[in-house]
Amino acid sequence: MTTFAEALTASDPKRPPHLLLGNGFSRALRDDIFAYDALFDRADFAGLSPEARQSFDVLRTRDFESVMRTLRSAAALLSIYEPGNPGRAQRLRADADALRDLLVRTIASNHPDRPGEIALEAYAACRAFLANFDHIYTLNYDLLLYWALMQQELEPKVAFDDGFRTPDEGPEDYVTWDVEKTDQQNVFYLHGALHIFDAGAEIQKYTWINTGVPLIDQIREALERNFYPLFVAEGESDGKLARIRHSDFLARAYRSFAKIGGSLFIYGHSMAPNDEHIVRLIGKSRIRQLFIGLYGDPESPDNRRIRTRAGALAASRARSRPLEVVFFDAGSVRVWG
Repeated sequence: MTTFAEALTASDPKRPPHLLLGNGFSRALRDDIFAYDALFDRADFAGLSPEARQSFDVLRTRDFESVMRTLRSAAALLSIYEPGNPGRAQRLRADADALRDLLVRTIASNHPDRPGEIALEAYAACRAFLANFDHIYTLNYDLLLYWALMQQELEPKVAFDDGFRTPDEGPEDYVTWDVEKTDQQNVFYLHGALHIFDAGAEIQKYTWINTGVPLIDQIREALERNFYPLFVAEGESDGKLARIRHSDFLARAYRSFAKIGGSLFIYGHSMAPNDEHIVRLIGKSRIRQLFIGLYGDPESPDNRRIRTRAGALAASRARSRPLEVVFFDAGSVRVWG
């Protein structure tokens, strides 16, 4: 297994590589907050059915997406096994929806309150990491990437554009995304984010600079009004893809990822089945080099599964567009210093 520096040297010298971030990016900074076990321990299940909470114990997991996926699968099966009792299937789907909303609330309630809680040295290290890449795609919902990009007084400089602009009607408390003004966009939230809201006629991004109110406070206040962020938290890949296709903002990010070529680095993502809609795009893309970060022992069960999935991607392209797969030590990145 190579180091991150060696992987960068081996990437296509003709153009900067692209980056796909998973939850490991956030866990590398605050594992006590962003690990699924940590989220489960902090979640308030009081407003949910007892069965929703007990599902975690029965399935022996603390992974919200795994439980949501199982509940939706069970609901689909009940439509066959008990077609005369649609109420049971609806209860399962309702519990899956309630868990999705609880996940959003839990992330928001336990998120670091202020950008200043993160050391400038950590931001500088993160920016040095991000500066290596052309397009940045993230599957994370939290504010850490946004906060790091906004530290513009720090070196190195990172050219970024998430597509949000001042509304045509003039300044508001938020900025808006306009598909007609995204030619230079190079930062994409593939599954949405806590600070991005679908207001119906427009996609809004909450900002501190327009209001003076910290972002996480704005988000928590919105949640208290039952106004939810644009957030893809369905448990299964097909459900996530359906959600993406019903949003111009998310679909634009999805199409952008599908069109990239050259080299792609994956950091902090396990290539799990619940994100198969993203993994499949790699197999269909013009990407020629795929660099995947592995945590710890390459022979661990999780890493062997990642290696097997990556090998299948390469095999699927062997006769058409060969895909070179390289694994690098994720611990050698030091993404937050």
